[in-house]
Amino acid sequence: MVRISVAAVLAFAVAALAITPNNAGAKNVGGGKGAQFITGGCVNDADCQTKCCANASGVGVCSAVAAQFQAGKSGCNFVDPNAAATIAAAKAQVQKQGF
Repeated sequence: MVRISVAAVLAFAVAALAITPNNAGAKNVGGGKGAQFITGGCVNDADCQTKCCANASGVGVCSAVAAQFQAGKSGCNFVDPNAAATIAAAKAQVQKQGF
């Protein structure tokens, strides 16, 4: 019984630590100019300064190559299948932020 409890706690902790893109770099999402910083959103590798758009549970997040498999990410070379919607959401975030 203890093993099930420990496993449940670990599963919850991993889910709580899931990576989500930092909204501060919304203006760089979908630009393809390599202007996005690590932890910023991306639709493919061309958005990121590091040239690594990692898949974080179906969401692109710029990552250091050395960290592409950390915190639930499944590696570089993510191409967002919903890029148009992601870019539209990023533009809306920029309007909301005002920068």
